[in-house]
Amino acid sequence: MSDKQKFFDHITEGNKIKGDFITLGAAMLDGETITNAFVKVPLKTLNRHGLIAGATGTGKTKTLQILAENLSEKGIPVLLMDMKGDLSGIAQPSPGHPKIDERHEKIGIPFNAKKFPVEILSLSKQGGVRLRATVSEFGPVLLSRILDVSETQAGIIAVLFKYCDDNKLPLLDLKDFKKVLQYATNEGKKELAEEYGRISSSSTGAILRKIVALEQQGGDLFFGEKSFDTDDLLRIDENGMGYINIVRLTDIQDRPQLFSTFMLSLLAEIYSTFPEQGDSGRPELVIFIDEAHLIFNEASKALLNQIESIVKLIRSKGVGLYFVTQNPTDVPDDVLSQLGLKIQHALRAFTAKDRKAIKLTAENYPLSDYYKTDEILTKLGIGEALVTALNEKGIPTPLAATMLRAPMSRMDILEDDELKDLLDESELIQKYNKEIDRESAYELLNEKIEIAEQEETREKARKETEESERYSENRRRSSSRRGSSRRTTTKRKSTRMNPFVKVLTSATVIRGVLGILGKMLK
Repeated sequence: MSDKQKFFDHITEGNKIKGDFITLGAAMLDGETITNAFVKVPLKTLNRHGLIAGATGTGKTKTLQILAENLSEKGIPVLLMDMKGDLSGIAQPSPGHPKIDERHEKIGIPFNAKKFPVEILSLSKQGGVRLRATVSEFGPVLLSRILDVSETQAGIIAVLFKYCDDNKLPLLDLKDFKKVLQYATNEGKKELAEEYGRISSSSTGAILRKIVALEQQGGDLFFGEKSFDTDDLLRIDENGMGYINIVRLTDIQDRPQLFSTFMLSLLAEIYSTFPEQGDSGRPELVIFIDEAHLIFNEASKALLNQIESIVKLIRSKGVGLYFVTQNPTDVPDDVLSQLGLKIQHALRAFTAKDRKAIKLTAENYPLSDYYKTDEILTKLGIGEALVTALNEKGIPTPLAATMLRAPMSRMDILEDDELKDLLDESELIQKYNKEIDRESAYELLNEKIEIAEQEETREKARKETEESERYSENRRRSSSRRGSSRRTTTKRKSTRMNPFVKVLTSATVIRGVLGILGKMLK
C-alpha cells in the first residue's frame, strides 16, 4: 500500500461520522491535495467552540465565511462579528471564477454559488438593527466587571441597584445610572445612609469617572431601549436556512471596551435565557468573534474570569463560540483548552519571537506521523490550513493539512444600493430602531428632587410667613399698649383738678354768688 493510500485511509477513517456534518475541504500530503480525502466536522460537536488563527492575508475571514454558510445551509443560525466590514457579501451569490472551479475539482466537491439570508446589526448609528441592553439587564456584577472597579466600588454599585429596585427606579441607560450616583452623593445621601449605610463620595466619584470613560467609547449608544431579544438571533428563513446575523463593527475597532461590553452582555443574556439543550446533536447558534484579541488584550482580570466562565458553561445551551485571531496565544490558555475545532492558517517566521510562537502553536495540535507541525505551519498557502476537530465521541480527529473549499457567496462587500435594499427589507429594523426614552431613574429622581425643593421652598415660605405674622402681632400688641397708656393719661387730666386751680375756681364762684346777692339787696 502506497503512502498516499495509507494517508487517505488515515484521514477518512478518522473522519467517519454517523450524523450530519460539514465538509471543510480535502486533506493534503507533501503539498498535494488528496481528492475525496474529506476533512469533516460533525454538527454534534460544533457547540464545543473553536479557533480560526493565522497571519494576515492567509484566509481566516474566508474560512469563517465557509463555516457560516454551511451552518446556515444546515438550518443553524449564525452571529458574526464583522470588524473589517468585508462579510456583508454573504447576502449575494459568488460570481464564480476558474480558480474556484479548479480548487473544487482537486477537493472533489462540486461548486454551487448561493446567497444566504442575512441580517445586518449595529452597535452604533451605522445602518442596521440597533443592538441595545438596559443597565438593569446588565446588572451590578457585569457592570462592575466591565468598569473594572474595586471591591468597595462594586459593593456601592450593588447597593445602588438595590436602592433603584426598592424604589422602582428603572435603570435604562447610563444617564440614569449617573443620576443615581449624583443623587446618592448629594440630595439622597442621608436617605441612602439610613437604609443602606453610608456611601463614600470619593467612591461614587471614581465610579462616575469610569462611566464617563465608557460613554466616550460609545456606551451611551449601547445602553438603552429597546433591548435586543436574543431569540431574534435564532430565525430560520422560508427555505429552512438559518439567518446569518452580521454585526457591523468597523467604526468601533478603536473602542475595545465597548466591544467587550457588548460581547459580555450578549453572552450573559444568551446563557441566562436559552434553555438547556443536552445532547441535541446540533448547535442552536454559532457565534464567530473576529479580531478576538480586542476582547482579551484590553480585558481586566475580572472580565477575563467572567468570559472564561461563560465559555465553559454556554455550550450546555447549544451555543458554539469561535474565536478568529492572528495567533492562538492571543486567547487565554483557560479558554484555549475549551476549544474543540482548531483551524490554523499559515504563520510567518520573520523573527526569533515568531519562531518561538510557532513552536508554541504547534504544541496545541495532536501529534502526526505525516507532518512536522511547526514546519508545515510556515509552508501553508492562502486558503490552506491545519485542521483538527472533535469526532462524535469527543476525540480529536487526525491532524490534516487541508485545502479548504471556496465560499459559495460573494467574497466582497455589498454595494451601497444592495445594502440599502437589504436594510429596507428588514423586519427587525422596524422593531428595534425606534428611539424610546420612557420615564426612568433620571426623570423620576429629577422629579423627586424638584418636589423636595418645592416642599423646601414652601416650608421656608411658611416659616417666613409665620415669622412675619409673629412680628406683626408683636408690633400690634406693643402699639396697643402704648395707645392705652395715652388714653389713660388724658382721662386723668380731665377728671382731676390742680389744687391751685381748684382754689381759684372756688373763689371765683364765691365772688360771683356774693355779687349777685349784693345786687339783690340794693
